Amino acid sequence: MNLTDHFTLEELTHTDHSQFENIPNEAELENLRRLAAFLEEVKTVLGGRPVMVNSGFRSKQVNDAVGSKDSSQHRLGVAVDIRVPGLKPDEVVKTIIASGLAFDQVIREFDRWTHISIPNEPSRAPRKQALIIDKSGTRAFS
Repeated sequence: MNLTDHFTLEELTHTDHSQFENIPNEAELENLRRLAAFLEEVKTVLGGRPVMVNSGFRSKQVNDAVGSKDSSQHRLGVAVDIRVPGLKPDEVVKTIIASGLAFDQVIREFDRWTHISIPNEPSRAPRKQALIIDKSGTRAFS
């Protein structure tokens, strides 16, 4: 099912842990629609490049299987990990920060992908947190 022109429900719920159900409820599906619309904006600021989704929505079982915290925004359907062919995660993060987009978090993770989230609820203001997560820990993006 297409959520937007370039993003589908299937890609935002895909998991390599296929032994677990990864089906969003109605609230999570609405969040995925908001996230897909935001990803369209991300795609635009990145010059129309392909935005490849590594991980989007995660059910509790999938989230546990990947070793993530219960508080992960992936659980709510408001976070996605992406790769952009031809751009390093640093370049993606810098472009998103400079764009003025209303991101909640943008995180360069292990210099391999970029985590992007929107606010958990549409009425909340975005935190605009820019971070780095790697083997040294978590710190502000600079």
